Amino acid sequence: MNEAMFEILIPFVGTSLGAAGVFFMKDALSDLVQRALTGFAAGVMVAASVWSLLIPSIEQSAGMGKLSFIPAVVGFWLGILFLLLLDHVIPHLHQNCDKAEGPVCKFQRTTMMVLAVALHNIPEGMAVGVVYAGYLTGNAEISAMGALTLSLGIAIQNFPEGAIISMPLRTEGMSKPKAFLSGVLSGTVEPIAAILTLMAAEQVVPALPYLLSFAAGAMLYVVVEELIPEMSEGRHSNIGVLAFALGFSFMMVLDVALG
Repeated sequence: MNEAMFEILIPFVGTSLGAAGVFFMKDALSDLVQRALTGFAAGVMVAASVWSLLIPSIEQSAGMGKLSFIPAVVGFWLGILFLLLLDHVIPHLHQNCDKAEGPVCKFQRTTMMVLAVALHNIPEGMAVGVVYAGYLTGNAEISAMGALTLSLGIAIQNFPEGAIISMPLRTEGMSKPKAFLSGVLSGTVEPIAAILTLMAAEQVVPALPYLLSFAAGAMLYVVVEELIPEMSEGRHSNIGVLAFALGFSFMMVLDVALG
């Protein structure tokens, strides 16, 4: 149990390390680097959604025979609809202060950026908690290395995410410590969500296939709605696509080799 509690903090460490990149930053983060980081994060999230969440969800429902897809599909759509609801409740960054300047708009952009990323991190934290809950209760479909792989994969995805938050804030004039703290704060919800899910293990395990696919749907919504447009905006470049493929391949290898 103590080992699991330590390992569910790994994604948060990834976010913090990425945010710490602001201390080594001399110039503004170039569009090319931002697209590459975003593409890599998107690739990792897609691979993690498939190999670490959707496939285990289907495997754990094998007793349903040809209907084993039902928990995966239902949970997947619940995750999609949950993030869709969040996007209606939390306005996008570009809706009000897209091109405006001044302290009010800068504060609004900062607050909304941290809040939006934090809310989108909840399903990732739940995913880690759900997987470890399944492992600790003896679920045969989830191994210790499989659970650790998911934590590492999300941590790798969180590294560029932390940088993408802290570095643009520094570019807008925020001090390095405050920009770093903003990046760190965006990741605090992940271990909280993971620990709460782990504490409710007895209630979680019966619904494990639904919760795994729920997390997958939520993560893929973030990829399609937020990350893919970000990695493709601006002057035409293939760097985002190549970074996506690299992130996908890396997570796929990690999951299959260690899972």
